[in-house]
Amino acid sequence: MKARVFVMLKDGVLDPQGAAVQHALGGLGFDGVQGVRQGKVIELDLADGTPEATVRDMCEKLLANTVIESYRIEMS
Repeated sequence: MKARVFVMLKDGVLDPQGAAVQHALGGLGFDGVQGVRQGKVIELDLADGTPEATVRDMCEKLLANTVIESYRIEMS
């Protein structure tokens, strides 16, 4: 079984990497980009039957800095 964890900076938290990507896109002629937020995706291969609550615990303890980041979990 797989889990995907999508981690993004919370709204209102400065995203310098996103700003750099937006600036670079503008320099390449992509003028319509009004904002960029950069995040990360973490894929986990889990034992069958692993509950989502376990993945949530992983996020709270290690995978996301919940002070400045939010996360979303997809299980499949």
